[in-house]
Parts: sequence; C-alpha cells; structure tokens
Amino acid sequence: MHVFDPISNVFLDLGFITWYKYSVMILIGLIIAILLGLKEGKKLGISANDIIDGVIIVVPLSIIGTRLWYVIFEWQQYAGDLISIFRISDGGLAIHGGFITAIISSYFYTKYKGINLFRALDIITPGFLIAQAFGRWGNFFNQEAHGGVIGGITNGVENYTLDQQREFLSGTLHLPDYITNNMYLYGPDGLNYYHPTFLYESIWNLVGFGIMLVLRRTKLIRSGDLFAFYLVWYGVGRFFIEGMRTDSLYIGNTGLRTAQIISLVMIVIAVIFVVLTRTVWKQMRYRDALAENAL
Repeated sequence: MHVFDPISNVFLDLGFITWYKYSVMILIGLIIAILLGLKEGKKLGISANDIIDGVIIVVPLSIIGTRLWYVIFEWQQYAGDLISIFRISDGGLAIHGGFITAIISSYFYTKYKGINLFRALDIITPGFLIAQAFGRWGNFFNQEAHGGVIGGITNGVENYTLDQQREFLSGTLHLPDYITNNMYLYGPDGLNYYHPTFLYESIWNLVGFGIMLVLRRTKLIRSGDLFAFYLVWYGVGRFFIEGMRTDSLYIGNTGLRTAQIISLVMIVIAVIFVVLTRTVWKQMRYRDALAENAL
C-alpha cells in the first residue's frame, strides 16, 4: 500500500530538450492571468497593446527577480559555482522576489506609458493569485514546497504510523489517491507522508481570487484596493502555511523565515496603502472607473 512511486515531473522529453510539468503549470497560470488582464484592462481603459507590451517587459524581469531572491538567501549553494545561478531548471525560485520585481517594473512602465498605476495593479494582482495557484501544482510534481511529516515527529520517532498518516490525507482531507501517493516521499527521517502545503496555498489563492472577482463588481472598493487585498490575503495565508514548510528560506542564522517576515511587511504596507489612496493619492471607486470607461 505504501509504495514510493512518484508521478513523473516531465511533461515532454524530446531527447534534445526536456519540458517539465513545473514550467507547464506556471505557463498555464500566466496565460490565464494575461487573458483575464486583457479582458478587465479593456473595461478600465487600458489597451491590449499596452498590456501585452507590459507582459513582455515585466514577466521576464519577474522571473529574474524570483531567481535572484532565492540565490541571495541561499548564496552558500552558488558561491563556489556562479554558473549554477543560471541553471534555473535545477530549481530555486522564490515568488516574493518576483512579486517585488513585478511591482517595481510596473511602476516605471506605467509611468512611462501614462497609465494609472492603481488600475494597473488591480489588473495584475488577481492574475498573480491565479498564476500562483497553478504554479503550486508545479511544486507538487516536483515533490517540493511540502510541509512536515503528518502527525509530526517526537524524539526522532513518527507520532503516526504510515497507515495513520495516509488516512489523514485520504480520509480526513479526502484527497484523491494521486495526491496522497505523491506525498509519500523521502525526508530526513526516511519515507513518510507529508503535508501537501502546495495544495493548501493553491486553494487559499483560488479562494482569494474568487473574492477579488466579486469585490471588483461591488461598490465597496476603490482603485488600488485589490492590490491591498492581495497583500493582506496572500500575506496571511503564506505566513501560516510557511510555518508548516520544511524548505523555507531563512534570514542568515536568525531562524527567522524570510517569507513570514515579508508576509508581515506586506500586511503593514497594505494598511498604509489603503489609507494613502483615501487621503494623499485619492482614487475613485473601482465601479466608477469601470463606468467612466464604458461611456
């Protein structure tokens, strides 16, 4: 019953090139985000050409940002082999680096194009959530970004038997066998079933995405509020889920998880941002912005 037989992480192998499922899932999420952005952008008065041009500029920079963020906090892995920094296919991306890079590059791009930054952010952030939701499934195929052993370990001994660990996934969480089977993997304490934190975060992101779609058709929010919502929603979810993971990046030897610190910073920034968009950078209601461009 407990057989180590992971799902292949290869989508297509042509011999001279290998296409991994990880990149496929990221690509699917990116395509969906772009299509949704084009549709909503039209309603907000942002042309398809400007959005596509932005994607061409921002996405590659964001990918570089995800890699550099990981390399900075795992520098010891690359210090002796700088060429390995460019081998992204070996893994090593951190979403916070990509997000920060995307926001900075979007600021300069919208400033150059004369586009309302707050409306642009409201287009970007729902796409970010849905893209991240799909991207986590890439982690699933790579058997990474998982949590600790189901039931935990005390003094080097698993608190749950393998049967109990499996029952938690298949019985308590009601996960299909293909997920349960792929969470049976090797760790420091041998073969065990691990928490599917990739799934927890994927579901959290999908729920947040759905809430965003509802919010932007109500009278409750102003331009820029979806960006603030993203910061809070993703920040809260990532903070708690990160605490369950076994592959966190840390700030030096402090024992502080980088993602948790950044998540707290995101929440604080969101509060400040909402205040500023109602005082200093006053923005119209999102619904009014839609109506304005519908005329």
